[in-house]
Amino acid sequence: MESDFEHQPVLLEEATNALNIKADGIYVDATFGRGGHSAAILERLNDNGRLLAFDQDPLAVSYGRQRFSKDKRIEIIHCNFRQVANMVAERGLDKKVDGVLMDLGVSSPQLDDAARGFSFSRSGPLDMRMNTEEGESAMQWISRVGLDELTHVLRKYGEEKSARRIAKAIIESRNDMEITDTRQLAEIIVNAVPGYEKHKHPATRSFQAIRIYINEELQALEEGLQAAVSVLAVAGRLAVISFHSLEDRIVKRFMRNISNPPSLPAGLPVMSTDIVVPFRLAGKPCVPCEEEIKRNPRARSARLRVLERVL
Repeated sequence: MESDFEHQPVLLEEATNALNIKADGIYVDATFGRGGHSAAILERLNDNGRLLAFDQDPLAVSYGRQRFSKDKRIEIIHCNFRQVANMVAERGLDKKVDGVLMDLGVSSPQLDDAARGFSFSRSGPLDMRMNTEEGESAMQWISRVGLDELTHVLRKYGEEKSARRIAKAIIESRNDMEITDTRQLAEIIVNAVPGYEKHKHPATRSFQAIRIYINEELQALEEGLQAAVSVLAVAGRLAVISFHSLEDRIVKRFMRNISNPPSLPAGLPVMSTDIVVPFRLAGKPCVPCEEEIKRNPRARSARLRVLERVL
């Protein structure tokens, strides 16, 4: 188990401030990771405060339970954040949560551990599952997927312009030899798309696409956002950090729709402005400062959006 605490969470102070933390409040860290955000929340809670931390990665849960074993204010739960509403309700805290934080995507420890199979720059087993205890690995999926489905996944989740060419190369290679290693897959992609974008590894978009598909990340995000707002108390806040356009688009659309009155058909005796909306956007989207990006290049695409329940 890693004992390192140097994994610096992105937008740490901004996200913690966005939650408007009350010392005796109840909070949810929906993506525990290595506990950086959780530790910052706990620093602002008194003995009556409470934090529920969720992660689908069993290694993150094991690490967290060890790190915070002596802190009775925090409970670390092994599950996907799409299950947050059920877990909160089981503890009798529905509509009592003062803030939910979601830090999306793959964590630095997951990327840095070659054995997890997320990184194309290190040789490791082609897994990519955030929860290694269930579901199909990337290797298993690639061994059976058809050309059309693979093309669709690369195009939809990676916004990959060369999706068809890459998919063909993967399937042709698979017919000659089983694809089991991350670097092996990365080399197939590199050879399929010579002359790729400057300053961007040719496998970046494809690895992102396969990872998102294997973990059902976008479906989980849509369900997780609904679950998060459903547990909030009045004045409770949802703070979401996203790292790429697909995630941010979903978060932006969700927060915009839930904080605006519905459009009504013409002729009804009620105006949209007469409808009271229970949520509001809290401030403008926040991005990391240059100093943070310099310190942690992975922060460069991060964006924080915040929603508040007002009724």
